[in-house]
Amino acid sequence: QVQVVGSGGGLAQPGGSLRLSCVASGSNDALMGWYRQAPGNQRELVATITSGGAINYRYSVKGRFTISRDNAKNTVYLQMNSLKPEDTAVYYCYARTNDGEVWGQGTPVTVTT
Repeated sequence: QVQVVGSGGGLAQPGGSLRLSCVASGSNDALMGWYRQAPGNQRELVATITSGGAINYRYSVKGRFTISRDNAKNTVYLQMNSLKPEDTAVYYCYARTNDGEVWGQGTPVTVTT
């Protein structure tokens, strides 16, 4: 069974940068990525990447966030630049295989002055 563990995040100022990492075990061909959920909001897609490198971004993060993948390490990275206060949320690592979906434990990202 696939499991994912996310890490990174923390506190940043507007315009700053943070990087998230997500390591998957149990599969090397899962669709992987990140979702986020701000207080009072629904969970929303941030970015996903397939094992073949096909990428999908949420419109509001295009040009600021970059998702990448190291298949040898079963790890996906989310480089977040030009952060805005509205990026504040709990970010969840995500993976989907033919067997279903799995979620990481969530890592908070706070963008504030």
